[in-house]
Amino acid sequence: MSLRFRHLAATAAGMTFVLILLGVYTAAAGAGLSCGARWPLCDGAVFGLFPADWPSFIEWFHRLFALLTGVVILGTASAAWRYHGDRRVRAASALALVVLPIQMALGAATVTVYTALVQVAHHAAALVIFGALVATAVWAYDAPEPAERVGTAAAASADD
Repeated sequence: MSLRFRHLAATAAGMTFVLILLGVYTAAAGAGLSCGARWPLCDGAVFGLFPADWPSFIEWFHRLFALLTGVVILGTASAAWRYHGDRRVRAASALALVVLPIQMALGAATVTVYTALVQVAHHAAALVIFGALVATAVWAYDAPEPAERVGTAAAASADD
């Protein structure tokens, strides 16, 4: 598989790890509660669209980074299914993509319900996604290079 896909898979896993850390901070700060059980909006200035205080900012930043990470996960799964022949890579990226909407629903529930069970389920789904993306990246790096690239690299090293 191409180096570009490998980097994309590693980036998706890295962003998911950072998002988990942001989520832990968001939960520890009680920032989801600053939204007053309103989702997708949050209490704040200008029709509730912008953060009014630090907890609202934390919640909004977590949501923004989650959106960006979700797009990268979608791109990783799409690229895996379009360009990668390894079934393990495809399956792992598909698992991350299938759990993603569940994770989003649980994220909304952390704002509207905020019980221990919802928090645990939200973090457990995050860990499933993270594990699937780590597997995607590891297996993508483990996959052999396409024949034409290996042949080119071997010819280049023979010329040296």
